[in-house]
Amino acid sequence: MLVLVAPGQGSQTPGFLTEWLELPGAADRVAAWSDAIGLDLAHYGTKADADEIRDTAVAQPLLVAAGLLSASALGDIDPGAVAGHSVGEITAAALAGVLDDAAALSLVRKRGLAMADAAAITETGMAALLGGDPEVTVPHLEKLGLTPANINGGGQIVAAGTMEQIAALEADKPEGVRRVVPLKVAGAFHTHHMGPAVETLAEAAKALAPADPKVAYVSNKDGKAVASGAEVLERLVGQVANPVRWDLCMETFKELGVTALVELCPGGTLTGLAKRALPGVKTLALKTPADLDAARELIAEHAA
Repeated sequence: MLVLVAPGQGSQTPGFLTEWLELPGAADRVAAWSDAIGLDLAHYGTKADADEIRDTAVAQPLLVAAGLLSASALGDIDPGAVAGHSVGEITAAALAGVLDDAAALSLVRKRGLAMADAAAITETGMAALLGGDPEVTVPHLEKLGLTPANINGGGQIVAAGTMEQIAALEADKPEGVRRVVPLKVAGAFHTHHMGPAVETLAEAAKALAPADPKVAYVSNKDGKAVASGAEVLERLVGQVANPVRWDLCMETFKELGVTALVELCPGGTLTGLAKRALPGVKTLALKTPADLDAARELIAEHAA
């Protein structure tokens, strides 16, 4: 059984879309998406520097576009399940048929802008914790007023809150944590600080007509497979201000009997987590079009 997964914010690097745009029809498709959402995706995916693509309002639609483009390059595939990390959930919703590509790009553009606006209200940030036991780390974060915004499995946790709270964490690490590494992000995503963005997205979602997923859609909220398109959309809205439970998503992959995992462009992060948490599951990350043939072979062996 195959699961297709889409990475989240932070996985983008300068120029990562360049080779993908050389595929037949890709440049025209991205140009049409760019016109539709008012953002030059080709420029940001090929010529922009790291600071430009770190901008939340840019990074999010760029990542969804890259995921959709790389998925279409794989051809007609039949995964048993799909999932995405944070903004990657919008890519997964399109792959599952809940939203069409146009609706997915429109929604993620509004998401990125709304989260950037919410982040500007208070100076907030995020930090990765290296080492430690989640049972010890999570209560310690909550004591400091921080949110475990990403619980990624394999002991990997990302904390989020105000810059003062991040500084307090650096000075008072949980037992077993070796280092606290501040992340270069614009705000405390997946926390209550994103409340205004939830309101904006909820309003935007009213204009959408989601279909029920055609394959198992595994949600970041609790790792559950969601069968209703309306519920997928509701979760996409609420997810902005709630923690990402990628650890529970991977537990569901186990329960579903997943034997192979392919991570869409720009792949790498989620396959790394899977190698630690899902022993025996074959993994492949789509980084450039040179990875497509190997991905197709893996898909042929493991797709439903």
